[in-house]
Amino acid sequence: MAQLIADRRDVDFVLHEQMKVGDLTKHERFAEFNKKTVDMIVSEARNLAIKEILPTQKESDEVGCTLENGVVNVPECFHRINKLYKEGEWLAMIDDPQWGGQGMPKTLSLAAEEYFVGANPSFMLYHGLSRGAANLINTLGTEEQKKTYLEKLYSGQWSGTMLLTEAAAGSDVGALETTATRNDDGTFSISGTKIFISGGEQDMVENIVHPTLARIEGAPPGTPGISLFLVPKYRVNPDGSPGEFNDVVCTGIEEKMGLHGNCTCTLTLGSKGGCIGTLIGQENKGMRAMFLMMNEARQLVGLQGFAVATASYCYALNYARERIQGKHLLAGKDLNAKSVPIIEHPDVRRQLMTMRAYVDGMRSLIYYGGMAHDLEVLAETPEEKEKYADRSAILTPIIKGYITDRALEVTSHGIQVYGGYGYTKEYPVEQLMRDARIFQIYEGTNGIQAMDLMGRKLGLKKGQAFMDYLGEMKKTIASAGQTEALNTLTARVETAVNKLADTATQLANAAASDKALNAFAFAHPFLDVTGDVTVAWMLLWRADIAAQKLKKLAGSMDMTAITEKAAKNKDAAFYLGVMKTAEFFIMNLLPATMGKFDAIDGINGSAVEIPDAAFGS
Repeated sequence: MAQLIADRRDVDFVLHEQMKVGDLTKHERFAEFNKKTVDMIVSEARNLAIKEILPTQKESDEVGCTLENGVVNVPECFHRINKLYKEGEWLAMIDDPQWGGQGMPKTLSLAAEEYFVGANPSFMLYHGLSRGAANLINTLGTEEQKKTYLEKLYSGQWSGTMLLTEAAAGSDVGALETTATRNDDGTFSISGTKIFISGGEQDMVENIVHPTLARIEGAPPGTPGISLFLVPKYRVNPDGSPGEFNDVVCTGIEEKMGLHGNCTCTLTLGSKGGCIGTLIGQENKGMRAMFLMMNEARQLVGLQGFAVATASYCYALNYARERIQGKHLLAGKDLNAKSVPIIEHPDVRRQLMTMRAYVDGMRSLIYYGGMAHDLEVLAETPEEKEKYADRSAILTPIIKGYITDRALEVTSHGIQVYGGYGYTKEYPVEQLMRDARIFQIYEGTNGIQAMDLMGRKLGLKKGQAFMDYLGEMKKTIASAGQTEALNTLTARVETAVNKLADTATQLANAAASDKALNAFAFAHPFLDVTGDVTVAWMLLWRADIAAQKLKKLAGSMDMTAITEKAAKNKDAAFYLGVMKTAEFFIMNLLPATMGKFDAIDGINGSAVEIPDAAFGS
């Protein structure tokens, strides 16, 4: 099982050949992250993930978390790997060195996180929100708040969460009932109950910091009256140590379909009148502040979906190569024919190619999102910074929504490749599918991501930001169009990109008319086609690079020469695989996308016109 949870050769390809992460070293900020350093970091992350974290995946699923007297005990096996993870300073890879971060490019950090999350998403979920909480404080916090919390959060000594959801305020956060009452010393007394809090209580850390949405007494109703507060589990003493218990009590943990190793908590704040919080950011601007954390979290969820999907693919590929069953299709009725590995059966190959196409496209898309972040950080002009900020804004619902939708599909194929064994707990793929299902729901359901893409991101800069995004796709089309072997693929992707532009304009116009409800009924299909076209772009981009490499290795683009070279050269075999994967997606899966476009074009109103009673009894 050579790859186990991720394809290192493809990780290197995307980092060095597609994203050209080495170009970032031209800037002083990232000067130390040369190719040798990049490869060393990925290797160390891979070793920790495979040797230490991966062995806890099955055990943590079976053991789960327990709640005793308000204390959540995580799986015992997490304590050791948590110590190793903290010692390696992996939690704050891209963060401010002033507060203990490593300051590396986000694109590089994503490669490390791919391995960590693929090894055990339950364990890594404790850390993802800690980073988000720290970054929120680093962006909006006072100097006192930064000095109090940042080093301890970035080091993993303390953890962080995000307290949004309430029983009566799920996706409609503006309906929250948690209150904040002013105290004479400038603090606030917090009172309310929050549900579905990942890692809301746990025994791996000495304190937990909860960014909490609440309404100050007398504030306006709805979202405009929400403020954001820092609410620690233990109040912090002047010397920085945990002090008095802050009346944040875990009253229950959920029994879930997946992610058993991560506790999902109900937290009651101030039931005894002793919960104290400090305002972070401006009063009544809490949702705007929290979106800084949420948008980062949404891209993290996309990474979670992808990492689980790529692990499922690696397992399925290995199993298909080892599982001997059935004779080769061309053996006919030859009773003496030997049984073959199932990877030789056409339908299994189709499933593996489907899995690989999505996984490869997801990896490139996620790393591209990391590069957009890095280029925004390095931007030397306000215009350039705004350009990459807009790019990240457009990518966020695609990375969160589309990737997690496809991740579930990929993990389903993983089970199917295993057959009946895949449905049992003897093999890891059933757990990966269970774990993957939540990614479509938390941090904003994928329906909300679709509405965000269509309702907000399409209109960004009066539509120019989205057209600029499509413009990047057209640059790849122009480059790939110079390679004759890619002409058919290039033409198909170009048609799809042009169709996406037309459909985006049509939906934007409909959303601003009396057909708004009809239009928003197609928000998720629009997210779907946008993701499909994005993956087609990523795969064509990869194929364009691979074609140039193959031409050098084989001396020409003659497929006979390339195939012969691939039989004895690993690099040639890899690049041929990249080209064939792009061909498979663009020739076999992208045509279905064109059918989805046809369905959207009519903006049919049946979904919103049907009376409630007509849905059935």
